[in-house]
Amino acid sequence: MRTDVLVIGGGPAGMSAALSASQNGSKVVIVERDAILGGILNQCIHNGFGLHYFNEELTGPEFAHRFRKMVEADKNIKVLTNTLVTEFKNKKVVVMGANGTEEISCKACVIAMGCRERTAGNISLNGTRPMGVLTAGTAQKMVNIDGKMVGKDIVILGSGDIGLIMARRLTLEGAKVHAVLEINPTSSGLRRNILQCLDDFNIPLLYNTTIFEVVGKDRVEGIYYGQVDEHFNHIESTRKFLKCDTVILSVGLIPEMQYLQDVPINPKTNGAFVNEHYQTNKPWLFSCGNILHVHDLVDNVALEGKQVGLFASLYAKQQLNEGNLIKVSHSQDFAYILPYTLFEGEEDVEMKFRLKNKIVRKWIVAKSQGKEIAKKFVLAGVPGEMMTFTLSKKDVKGELTFVVQ
Repeated sequence: MRTDVLVIGGGPAGMSAALSASQNGSKVVIVERDAILGGILNQCIHNGFGLHYFNEELTGPEFAHRFRKMVEADKNIKVLTNTLVTEFKNKKVVVMGANGTEEISCKACVIAMGCRERTAGNISLNGTRPMGVLTAGTAQKMVNIDGKMVGKDIVILGSGDIGLIMARRLTLEGAKVHAVLEINPTSSGLRRNILQCLDDFNIPLLYNTTIFEVVGKDRVEGIYYGQVDEHFNHIESTRKFLKCDTVILSVGLIPEMQYLQDVPINPKTNGAFVNEHYQTNKPWLFSCGNILHVHDLVDNVALEGKQVGLFASLYAKQQLNEGNLIKVSHSQDFAYILPYTLFEGEEDVEMKFRLKNKIVRKWIVAKSQGKEIAKKFVLAGVPGEMMTFTLSKKDVKGELTFVVQ
């Protein structure tokens, strides 16, 4: 099979990239491992989606349905569902689906495969391994799609957004969520989710606190938990026992990069290093969505996919303009900033970043060759929320550095 642009992943980033590439005149193939397009949105039945992209509030399935209808109506896009990627080659991808093993040749490829959840094994959770320890996404699928309750007395470890949302969801279904434990001094979830999902239901969020040990033989019987110091060591004098039958993990996401062994990865994001056009070290291979860096809002995932789909289409047509490289760096106040390199030019560019620690009433300052070229005032910024900074490249020469002051 041959195509101009191949998109791996049929979630919001992949569908948006495919539509954008098609609108620019490229033939597109989407490869999706699930039976239908939509990705994780299909199980996110809460609202809050679409406010930035469609200017109205939608549930996850509604957001996915709108994109799915647009993809199905586009004759330039071919969709392969129930299809897995098994190997990446140079401008060729091997997939396995209903027709067996196939090789798809492309001029450009967009990887938009999203993330998988960190499990009990990933975080070396102490204690026994009884039934009742599961990730927040698995719990969400069981409740929202399979119609099965996961437990009655629940503790959630980690304050990621899916965990916060499931605290509310399970409470509404009649379970008792005793607490959300967060090992860090700040939450990794959105402030609005803390307010709407925990505070509104009187569910305590305990910072600098984690599970010391899971107790149970066949089913979870309880946990020992307590506080940690600044190095995340257990403070044994704070150890307490809490009876529960279920432990839900919301402890971070890992981009699905296992097929791309020779693509350099940023250890801060676990996604690829990309330039201004979202190209990896292989110019034909583009990356967007949560496989690149974890987003807070699906709307931003779709907007990023739209941008990257256009870049991939332009590359397939040999129309993607480049220039002298600008290296991007940052102070220790930032967890990361991307893109990691820019091309010299006159146009504006949007930088995306997360802070390492909370800041209050500070300036984000962009400098080139020691000279301040742009700045943005931040009333309050926290690591749990992705931020953006738009600046003009006309005053940037050779290097660009971001600092907090």
